[in-house]
Amino acid sequence: METQIKFEYERNNHSVGDSIWHMEWCPKYRYQIFRKFKYKNLVAACIRKAATEYGIKILILNVMPEHLHTIVKLPLTMTPSKALQLLKGRSAYLFFRAHPQTRLRYPRGHLWSRGKFASSIGYSDLPTTLRYILYQEEHHGSTLTGNSTL
Repeated sequence: METQIKFEYERNNHSVGDSIWHMEWCPKYRYQIFRKFKYKNLVAACIRKAATEYGIKILILNVMPEHLHTIVKLPLTMTPSKALQLLKGRSAYLFFRAHPQTRLRYPRGHLWSRGKFASSIGYSDLPTTLRYILYQEEHHGSTLTGNSTL
């Protein structure tokens, strides 16, 4: 599973550069809600939609049963903390609207835990981080249930 990412700085009117981040977060109580493909695909779509709405470019997204990893390219005006707030908040809203029955598991409407991880990535670190994210299933020895439509 090889992924091609273009190594070229983004140019805007008054700025040149890239802000690339490895981010990770978990569902509330670390429930393994994304073990089923329908939930895994739904939350991935919700995160991608939220990213598009806020100008965040998702380079890699890997949803595991009880956590997810992503590599994102942020606008230079956005902090990683703000990006995480926007991605988690909007994706949870979209997820619950698309699948209201999951509110039985999350009655207070909190899909994501408060915790988060973010680390900046330079172009020299990018291949190592990509391998780490793409091979999470092997690292955790986990399998998902249901039919894959990825």
